[in-house]
Amino acid sequence: MKFLADMGVSPLTVQALRQEGYDAVHLYEQGLHRLRDPEIMEKARLEERIVLTFDLDFGELLAISTANLPSVIIFRLSTTVPEFVTARLLSVISECSADLDRGAFVTVENARYRLRQLPI
Repeated sequence: MKFLADMGVSPLTVQALRQEGYDAVHLYEQGLHRLRDPEIMEKARLEERIVLTFDLDFGELLAISTANLPSVIIFRLSTTVPEFVTARLLSVISECSADLDRGAFVTVENARYRLRQLPI
């Protein structure tokens, strides 16, 4: 499973994903911190990566695209502390990996998550 972290996601979360054996990159590491949202989606699609973001605009982009991929995980948490974000993310990955591979939009909240299959 491969991930692309948007600017709002901590590099510590990306590092934790790598320690778990995932292929994870951060836009900042690649010098792409000014990349626009549609370009991030296209990059993720071409590289077969799941987008990690706090930006709600990605849900709208998915809705208007009618595409099956890329999957997007949006965090709607009360804190952005990397340890909390990472713990929630790892939990969602373990429960939703098959859905994420097929194409899904996942909203991660403090105590639950909501999953919608793509296209939406």
